[in-house]
Amino acid sequence: MQEHNRLNDIIQGCINNNRGSQKEFYQFFYGYAAALCMRYCSNDDDINQVVNDGFLKVYKSLHLFTPQYANVEASLKGWIKRIMINTAIDHLRKNNRHFLKAEIGDHQENIADESTTSIDRMGYKEILAIIQKLTPAYRTVFNLYVMDGFKHEEIAKQLKITVGASKSNLAKARINIQKMLKETDINYYEQKAV
Repeated sequence: MQEHNRLNDIIQGCINNNRGSQKEFYQFFYGYAAALCMRYCSNDDDINQVVNDGFLKVYKSLHLFTPQYANVEASLKGWIKRIMINTAIDHLRKNNRHFLKAEIGDHQENIADESTTSIDRMGYKEILAIIQKLTPAYRTVFNLYVMDGFKHEEIAKQLKITVGASKSNLAKARINIQKMLKETDINYYEQKAV
């Protein structure tokens, strides 16, 4: 209960433009925000820029925040998540001229089974590194669909693309991830044989 009150005090301090409260809020939610942005951005500079831009938006809109659950922190995280994802997409759009020019080809819904041997040996950072190797368009659709649970219709509306382009980008992201996982397997077994 005391932690709940403290978070409410920090939020109110941020609304009142109290620098100490803003710093405390930033430190409390930085890791969460950075982890979200890492999935969308491929380098540290972009991650930091998106996180900072996202926090500015959070501070400007915090007076509009209304908890959706009894747990204020959980509600706040959901709200911050939406802002960080939108900020990451805006950043990608702004900095990649051809960001969402989808290559619409044959949409392949039936994709070969993923190699479980690669995934079993990989940690979060290694999986994230593979996702970050995807093109911005593929990475964004993959994250929105797989990691954040958006439907293709929502992704299409958010990114201003067609539903078909969203499905195509997801299929191509999965194919590219499978190729990278196969390469990981080959490298693993080559190293093991030596």
